[in-house]
Amino acid sequence: MGEKGSDPISPHRAFDSGGLPIGAGQGALVEAAVEAELARLLVQSGITPSLQSDSAVPSVRVDAIQLTAQSTPAQMGRQITHSVYAGMGKTR
Repeated sequence: MGEKGSDPISPHRAFDSGGLPIGAGQGALVEAAVEAELARLLVQSGITPSLQSDSAVPSVRVDAIQLTAQSTPAQMGRQITHSVYAGMGKTR
């Protein structure tokens, strides 16, 4: 990911394990962590009114995240989700 807030990210790209420091088969674990954390955040905090319409949002600008080879799939999923969720609030 590039400079803070500079890279648009599509939902499909969010779960592409290319570039993530994960082992074979861990992509599904990251995806499950993203889904679980996003569901938790949406229940806890809701969604920005601008996204409550029936219109599609082609992309969400997100801040860069810091992942290391020591990051677990659950930690990666939470970081990705928090960045995407924060970006959802900035979507116009």
